[in-house]
Amino acid sequence: MTGTQSAPGGEPGALRDQLGGGSLATLARDTLDVALWLVSHNFPVFPADHPATDHCTGMHRECDGNRGKHPCVPFTRQHTTDPATVHQLFAAPRNVGVAVGACTGPDGSARLLVVDSDRHGAIEEAAAAFGHRHESTMRVSTAKGYHDYYWAPASLHLGNGLGQLRGKFDGDVRSGNAYVIGPGSLHATGVLYEVEDPEHPPMYAPAWLLNALHNPPAPPAPRAAPPGGQRTYGDLLGLVTFVLDSQEGQRNERLFWAACRAFEHAAAGRVAPNAVADALADAATRIGLSDTEARAAIRSAYRSGATR
Repeated sequence: MTGTQSAPGGEPGALRDQLGGGSLATLARDTLDVALWLVSHNFPVFPADHPATDHCTGMHRECDGNRGKHPCVPFTRQHTTDPATVHQLFAAPRNVGVAVGACTGPDGSARLLVVDSDRHGAIEEAAAAFGHRHESTMRVSTAKGYHDYYWAPASLHLGNGLGQLRGKFDGDVRSGNAYVIGPGSLHATGVLYEVEDPEHPPMYAPAWLLNALHNPPAPPAPRAAPPGGQRTYGDLLGLVTFVLDSQEGQRNERLFWAACRAFEHAAAGRVAPNAVADALADAATRIGLSDTEARAAIRSAYRSGATR
């Protein structure tokens, strides 16, 4: 199966019919093989939900319908590079998660950085916007674009924020306390994640990319102050702290709540709506959410307030 095939609707039965006549055992063998390949290259893995199973196997309380991407275990603690453990974890059909923060580079001082392009050509265009040419590295094709795997200095503590890539790149980055769905996994649309060149290891991230991610984006243009003055981030400090204190499993819920309260401040004229979105998105990416996930939760909170 190539990265261009898909199953209409992404229903479990349709996916199984397309991928081997409904054989879950075949799917389990395929993902097990790739998981073993990953750990042989020192990538710690963990099981995630597989969209061809009848029910989501993620460890969340309630599935949001985003099948194939939910960890089945606390991935920050229960990832592994032990082949025997991999055999146990992937005995049933599971997608393969890669624990990004646990991946160590060849010299021991680097950690994994994954650039997740939402469309083909996104990272190439971003490189050009900064006056550089994209350099090839380990690349995994996904449902919409690519995951480019790089090594980055652990001392930078990059997190998941886009930095100066914000507005110049269609996608997300994953670093530190984060994970990506790895090769051998199946997207809910039926697209298989595949390594383009198994012989091409992750390269060290180019300086332009590290600089862009490490430095904050330019501040938004000043706005006219609303009646009574505008205090922007001062009004958001407590809510930003609330988001930063979130633990795994409660990040989206706490972000949504904080965004609802922050937009109440915005409706009262005490803070600019763009300051709400930027401050909370920056906080959310620091605790492990991607920029896309954070912005989606914030937009949902905004719509929730607008319909009241």
